[in-house]
Amino acid sequence: MEAISSKHLITSLLLILASSFTAHSANNANGTETPYQEASTVFIRTSCNSTTYPRLCYSSLVKHADLIQTNRVLLTGTALNVTLASAKMTSAMISALAKSRGLKPREVAAMKDCVEELSDSVDELRRSIGEMGRLGPSNFELIMSDVQTWVSAALTDESTCTDGFQESAIATSADSADVKTTVRGRIVVVAQLTSNALALINQLANSHG
Repeated sequence: MEAISSKHLITSLLLILASSFTAHSANNANGTETPYQEASTVFIRTSCNSTTYPRLCYSSLVKHADLIQTNRVLLTGTALNVTLASAKMTSAMISALAKSRGLKPREVAAMKDCVEELSDSVDELRRSIGEMGRLGPSNFELIMSDVQTWVSAALTDESTCTDGFQESAIATSADSADVKTTVRGRIVVVAQLTSNALALINQLANSHG
């Protein structure tokens, strides 16, 4: 396992949510990569190839290549932070859409249930990120087991949200159909990001010898 301090990991992960793409864009303004950058992007692409949604995995992580470098711990932590950010934004979006006109009470109830499921998912992802900050040689197996459990639970919550929304039988009005399509599309992306993060977590767990 790559040596990295908990303080460095936590600081790096927090920077992900606050960073813009300016630096990455500037480094690639001429359409080429330095050997250092190329090694990082190849590492990300190779790691993502074993996930269920490799294209989404790569596109969501390559913008953070300068941070990730070729460090599997930072790759995993970045995937968790990207997933957390998507889950939070999706939860806020669904909360706002639940106030849309033309929705039936059962539809609103389904959306509120979905927000509760996503809230649980957000908590589980946060706990996972917090535990990753404590990762070290002496507690590696225990921490990784906890992280795998929590991210699996987050994925289950997101699937429950999707299933519940299907069962709500959203009405056939155009507005209602648009809301359903928007909500389902965003939830699917969150679930796919979570699935990818879990695959990378499993990779990290298996890399420890």
